[in-house]
Amino acid sequence: MSPERTTLILAIGNPARLDDGLGPSFAAAIERRDVETGATAGRAATNVAAETASQPEPDVEVCWDYHLQIEQAEDVARAERVIFVDADRIGPAPFSLRRVEPSQEPVRFTSHGVSPSGLLGLTEELHGRRPEAWILGIRGYEFDGFGERLSGGARDNLTAALDHISRLLGISETSRPAGREHA
Repeated sequence: MSPERTTLILAIGNPARLDDGLGPSFAAAIERRDVETGATAGRAATNVAAETASQPEPDVEVCWDYHLQIEQAEDVARAERVIFVDADRIGPAPFSLRRVEPSQEPVRFTSHGVSPSGLLGLTEELHGRRPEAWILGIRGYEFDGFGERLSGGARDNLTAALDHISRLLGISETSRPAGREHA
């Protein structure tokens, strides 16, 4: 299977559980932006953690779900780069960005049973593809309760994460990539 798009942003979380909704909030905000075009705009980093731009970014797909599922291995296999986005309870503020490698975790058929590294391992096993993969953990503070709102600190951290990833991928505020929601 050859890649169909350059970057897949796969956000996870529950928007009805306060700061656990950081992933879906990130996905919604990115969907309101798009890849710029032009001679100097629309350039993306080959290494997401790098600060330099090197190639055009023609395609970004944004998906979100409550948790990762084994069915998403097909989506991951069609990407050159995957950025998993989730709320982080204990990580550094405003966010952390780290490389993730595939692992051969046993597949469990339960909700919340698939990790990013496990999904990457399954992708490699089933589709023979190993895209570059990153985990973006956005620091949240309020997780014990219900409500479709983010804490003030989480909103600030979300803004910082959006600005960072948008800059690295060449995504502007005014355009819109194709996106879809998994439910």
